[in-house]
Amino acid sequence: MLKLAELDIRDAFFDEIYRIAAADKNVVFLTGDMDAFSLRKFKQDFPSRFINTGVAEQNMICVASGLAACGKKVFVYGINTFVSMRCFEQIKINICSMNLPVVIIGAGAGFSFGFDGPTHHGTQDVAVMRALPEMEIWNLADAGIAAACAKLAAKTTHPMYIRLDKGKFPDFYQPEENISAGFKLLKPLQKINLVSTGFMTQQAMQTAQALELQSVSVGVVDVSRLKPLNQDLIKQLIASSHKIFTLEEHCLTGGLGSILNDALASHKNSITLERLAIPDLQFLAYGSREWFHQSNGLDVQSITNRIQKLISR
Repeated sequence: MLKLAELDIRDAFFDEIYRIAAADKNVVFLTGDMDAFSLRKFKQDFPSRFINTGVAEQNMICVASGLAACGKKVFVYGINTFVSMRCFEQIKINICSMNLPVVIIGAGAGFSFGFDGPTHHGTQDVAVMRALPEMEIWNLADAGIAAACAKLAAKTTHPMYIRLDKGKFPDFYQPEENISAGFKLLKPLQKINLVSTGFMTQQAMQTAQALELQSVSVGVVDVSRLKPLNQDLIKQLIASSHKIFTLEEHCLTGGLGSILNDALASHKNSITLERLAIPDLQFLAYGSREWFHQSNGLDVQSITNRIQKLISR
């Protein structure tokens, strides 16, 4: 049996969806001509409940809303940028206005599809989905929380957007873990804390280790549910923090840093918040995820150096 760290985050999610569908004939899966290794068994065993709408994501959302209105549990899967931005109007009107429990899975968080170019850079999806009042947003850090989130998503009563990465990540969660809080303290809170989400959580943990070697202790929080943000997390951060650094593979506008900044602004505090994110630019380049991170200060060394400089001030 594979260890969680050896399991692709997509397989962890879709394997759990398969198990849910095997026990519930109301589960329907729609894809915009997207594939994943673990989806092939679903297609083979439940062909009448697996619908490939082709490269027609807006129509896919319309089909999903009709199925959900008829009582089906609908999962929609497509490229991050296409199922969020290309389908925004359909999601807003057909799904959110009727508060339908459609789960939208956006593959390709951040620069994980970096070699596919600007059409596939998933760097603005959280800001777009966050604008919809009914939408719940999750950003997953590893295979364990991917499996746990699939179970939670199958029980949702409202629209949900799940930002799904690809590849094998260090394991911070277990599939049976209760993730209802929407965040997890990976290292106890200190006066200086790193608040991260998704892929950047592993960067945050490595940064914390690098800082500890230089006698700088930091707390690390993984925020898996970006909307609604748990207010208990805000209270804990205010009670302990002097400085907070947010780490995210999303543009500066509208992502985790903006979400946390908005939340802190409604409370009296003297916390300094520094946002480490993708610059507010259009990225027309192609390249590896590592190259994009190094070019934009999101690799572990750059993050560590920046935090050191800001702390020393």
